[in-house]
Amino acid sequence: MGERLIKISVFYFVVGVSFGLYMSVFHVYDLATVHVHINLLGWVSLAIAGIFYTLFPHLAGTATAKVHFWLHNLGLPAMMIGLALGISGVSNLFFPIASLGGVVTVAGIFCFGYNVFRHLGNRTENS
Repeated sequence: MGERLIKISVFYFVVGVSFGLYMSVFHVYDLATVHVHINLLGWVSLAIAGIFYTLFPHLAGTATAKVHFWLHNLGLPAMMIGLALGISGVSNLFFPIASLGGVVTVAGIFCFGYNVFRHLGNRTENS
């Protein structure tokens, strides 16, 4: 689980930096919000979660970790695509999709937080 999250975070890092390069080269900064959220919620947050799950493998084995993984990785792309299309003026219908994706992502992050607070001090293995 930890390695998978770290690899996914690197994908988000590449996408986020590419957005930044695009904005810089073409002087189009409308998607700055998307750029920032991809870097923070994709690259940074998932990398940190991956490190947690690698350092504390008993956290990765919980059902809550699996729920976190799926909610975060389904919600974040929906939020980013919806936000990008809404900001780009394709249709205002994409803003509710972005909001729904945000709610799903936050629910995943809450699962991660619950998992850490509930299980971090409860290891049965010796380390």
